[in-house]
Amino acid sequence: MKGKNRIAGLYAITPDAADTALLVTKARDALAGGASLVQYRSKTADAALRLAQAKALLAICRRHQVPLIINDYLDLALEIDADGLHLGGEDGSIAAARARLGPRKLIGASCYNELQNALKAEREGADYVAFGSFFASGVKPGAAHAPLGLLREAQRSVAVPIVAIGGITLANAPQLITAGADSVAVLSALFAAADVKLAAQQFNALFK
Repeated sequence: MKGKNRIAGLYAITPDAADTALLVTKARDALAGGASLVQYRSKTADAALRLAQAKALLAICRRHQVPLIINDYLDLALEIDADGLHLGGEDGSIAAARARLGPRKLIGASCYNELQNALKAEREGADYVAFGSFFASGVKPGAAHAPLGLLREAQRSVAVPIVAIGGITLANAPQLITAGADSVAVLSALFAAADVKLAAQQFNALFK
């Protein structure tokens, strides 16, 4: 793992879920299986549900001493004192987020399939950069394709940890790790698994 941050291995990204209890149960299983980060990603919940779910996830992440990252919602990250924030290309500037979050919180940036995005994010203070989509994704079916060679290039050019995302499964994750991904961000292949804890353990085993 590069840099000062604990960003390596399995990065669990939560699915949209109206059932908070079920979401928390699955996240707890992912943590029990060794997920090293959890990102709360919700595109459909209203503000009240997002707050309730984020608080519940933060509580179990703190018990496991694993960072909880909030996707997109800076105000929510501040309100619950989450461990960090993940920003997409249209979600505001890293510098502005850093000014509000302070120096100790993690900030990640989606860089899609562009190395220049990662270099810019790193200059602005991102703690990690994420590239993808490497494979077809049911969550983002129209996402731009990122080639494996981008990971090799990023390893030579970027000092912060590199996260791969997009359609990642146990079958295709090894080639991303070999190409240079410090971490793999997984949603469907983890949270839709019949046994979430086992799936998390299997993903983590790929890094050993």
